[in-house]
Amino acid sequence: MSIRQIDRAFILETEHTSYIFHILDTGHAEHLYYGRRVRIGEQGQGLEALTEKRAFIQGNTNSYDSAHENLTLENICLEMSSYGKGDIREPFIEVIHGDGSYTSDFLFRDAVITGEKPEYRTLPGSYSEDGVAEHLCVTLEDAGYGLKLELHYYVYPDCDVIARSCRLINDSEEMVQVCRLMSLQLDLADTGYVMSTFTGAWAREMHRTDIPLESGIYGNTSYTGTTSSRANSFVMLSRRETTEDAGECMGFHLIYSGNHYEAAEVSPYGKTRLVTGINPRSFSWNLEPGEDLEAPEAFFTWSGQGFNGMSGQLHRFIREHIVRGQWKKKERPVLLNSWEAAYFDINEAKLLKLAKAGKNVGVELFVMDDGWFGEREDDTSSLGDWQENRKKLPGGVAGLAGKIRELGMDFGIWVEPEMVNVKSKLYQEHPDWTMEIPGHAHSEGRHQRLLDLANPQVQDYVIDSMSKVFASGEISYVKWDMNRTFTDYYAPSLPTERQGEVAHRYVLGLYHCMKELTARFPHILFEGCSAGGNRFDPGILCYFPQIWASDNTDALCRAQMQHNYSYGYPLSVLGAHVSGCPNHQTLRRTPLETRFGVAAFGLCGYECNLCDMTGEQLEAIRQQIALYKQWRGVLQQGSFYRGRGMGNGGREGFSALRASDANVLEWTCVSADRKRAVGLLMQQLAVPNTTTEVYHARGLEPDVMYHFYGRKLQYNVKDFGDLVNTVAPIHIRQDSMVHNLVAKFVKMDGETEDLTASGDVLMYGGVKLKSAFAATGYDENVRYFPDFGCRMYFMEREE
Repeated sequence: MSIRQIDRAFILETEHTSYIFHILDTGHAEHLYYGRRVRIGEQGQGLEALTEKRAFIQGNTNSYDSAHENLTLENICLEMSSYGKGDIREPFIEVIHGDGSYTSDFLFRDAVITGEKPEYRTLPGSYSEDGVAEHLCVTLEDAGYGLKLELHYYVYPDCDVIARSCRLINDSEEMVQVCRLMSLQLDLADTGYVMSTFTGAWAREMHRTDIPLESGIYGNTSYTGTTSSRANSFVMLSRRETTEDAGECMGFHLIYSGNHYEAAEVSPYGKTRLVTGINPRSFSWNLEPGEDLEAPEAFFTWSGQGFNGMSGQLHRFIREHIVRGQWKKKERPVLLNSWEAAYFDINEAKLLKLAKAGKNVGVELFVMDDGWFGEREDDTSSLGDWQENRKKLPGGVAGLAGKIRELGMDFGIWVEPEMVNVKSKLYQEHPDWTMEIPGHAHSEGRHQRLLDLANPQVQDYVIDSMSKVFASGEISYVKWDMNRTFTDYYAPSLPTERQGEVAHRYVLGLYHCMKELTARFPHILFEGCSAGGNRFDPGILCYFPQIWASDNTDALCRAQMQHNYSYGYPLSVLGAHVSGCPNHQTLRRTPLETRFGVAAFGLCGYECNLCDMTGEQLEAIRQQIALYKQWRGVLQQGSFYRGRGMGNGGREGFSALRASDANVLEWTCVSADRKRAVGLLMQQLAVPNTTTEVYHARGLEPDVMYHFYGRKLQYNVKDFGDLVNTVAPIHIRQDSMVHNLVAKFVKMDGETEDLTASGDVLMYGGVKLKSAFAATGYDENVRYFPDFGCRMYFMEREE
């Protein structure tokens, strides 16, 4: 068993970690230990060593009660906390009782260990396919106010992950107002941690920031109504000396898609507390007698093998215990999305032309993005009117889908079900279905408004209208978008006294819609999207097996984002596309091979106008797609390892990175049986007169021989500018007709890497790559590695 009870102590064990707490004489649940697995004897040997000793309380603190004058709740590690009995740190729960009091005192009542994980009534959560999950439920009671608090613990030994949630039950005869109900509280007996958060904005998601926790409170919060691109709900705690491959670290996730709150507090007495859950800002919940309130589930892991060790555990957990359905382990198709090729200017003829070009290079799924419904010519109208525009699609969605399938591809479609334009039939018929304050001016976002998903009627409309769309043709894929954030937190469907419940009820309504639609259409591959990564979280992944990581498809930006997403999320959930150049978000030009290399370390697709590309570019894409199909099993379901990371990954302790490391990105993805692996090396800017580079693999079998090789590539002679005149018999002016003619027939051979070495050589010694161009000569043994250059390397076990 992974959960043991010894007297009043509880030991939760995974393969490599232990989580231990016990119940004090007062009835409080005191946290004792979380970290590397430790041995606790059958009679509890070891528990005394882990228990804090108390004689007298600290000055200017308060004793819990007169019978326990040596106990102050301000200086103790707890499993949950509240106000009013001496603990003035971040609380786990905050309740206003019928008499106006804020004081709560939840004490131990009983505990039950089972082998099953009950389903939540309103929220998604982790699961096991066989239905087996070791579960501890500790019930605490505030007898003075008639409230019960269930603390739920779920242990997943194979992933070294523990999940937590709670449920508050009102057994009193009075309504109570819940102002805060966290999902997880972890109190650590020491300090010296670094908190890593992942913040940003639209088109620049997931910037990693490392904050040394020294004193006070550090928060990571969202108030957009979604998880948000401003602050992803995933956070890490680590030691200052932790690197990618060594040192202690912990990762924390919240299975929730709305406003979230993570806070780390260092107390004056050398203890660190982390809480995560629903953001208490503007949140309140009126809990009537006999009702209960569920908090979202959180899950977390500890690793002594650095950030890569932590990430691997979280990746396995998300793939096995969060993502579900028919697409859980299915290889994802290579898609072509119409958005950056046409934006709103679409029609059947244009889409079919693009689809045929996609089919010719090996695309498997064609996706019609925005612009197909109502009077949708731009973003000012028609959201909510989910009927196809017959002028654009004479045969409707079904007709286009049928023609796409005749080409030998699957068909996908874009929708934004949670939104409505004022300029729409839906808004004219149901102006009371939107989240806005009647009689007051409304703040606009992208010319659209949020539907009130707290309203069951609106939920029914979303389910019914989307069901008609998804059943209108042979649809294999749906991109579910959500392009604005909340402004007015107001639901016309709720009474005045329940407006504090709006944000949470919206999320519950969203989950209801997603649950119903994915059950009705289990064959459809759903991809979540919210202005890119504005709602990238495990809550969405419980329904949709993949999420669009960012609207920014620039290869350099995406490499940095995907590197940082990988700390908490596996590659198998990251939507990533090859787009045109100059990039539509940055106007940066990056090599086509780099765009492909970055997208391949995700769920690779294309979002560009293939109809306007040259034959040379199309042939390159054809080869890319064929290569990706050959290796996508490794890339989508393999174990991912980070090496160097362009400035905010792979810390050398807590000091700044060397300039050369900050300029290079290094990834490896290894198959489950460790027989095959794919590596990527990318640089940000070319450094003059720097020829040497070493690629270090990770995750291989150390004592096994591997064939290590790269791709055989050729380069356009125009990439070398007028250096062509150093070898040309006549002078060639750049971009002249002669230059273009030469470029058509003369290609510059790139270097090849082809060798055999053991896994430990590839990992610990590394491969010293062919010399990079350094302005002193070029031939087929020189690595052409310009700004934003990239190489993919392949490793196959020799039998």
